[in-house]
Amino acid sequence: MASDAQQFETFDDFYPFYLSEHSDRTCRRLHFVGSTLSLMLLVYFLISFNPWALLGIPLAGYGFAWVGHFFFEKNRPATFKYPLYSFIGDWVMYRDIVVGKIKI
Repeated sequence: MASDAQQFETFDDFYPFYLSEHSDRTCRRLHFVGSTLSLMLLVYFLISFNPWALLGIPLAGYGFAWVGHFFFEKNRPATFKYPLYSFIGDWVMYRDIVVGKIKI
């Protein structure tokens, strides 16, 4: 676990911490659903140019993830402390789920 003062110099240093913050299977599943919906909304926006889709992208992505953290993982999302690394971590974990490296 990272202490409040812990800093990560690289994403490779951060990712094990990120994964430790996503040990609950339901939390990972909610992340996956939210990220998938975000991708679908992005595609919809690119096809329709409907600006409401842009609003839905972060709502879907972060909404599902934060429900996972607050109600299942019972921790604060790393996004609050490490926004860039957490954003990258979301997509690396998504890829790892898709390729079967992480189980959901």
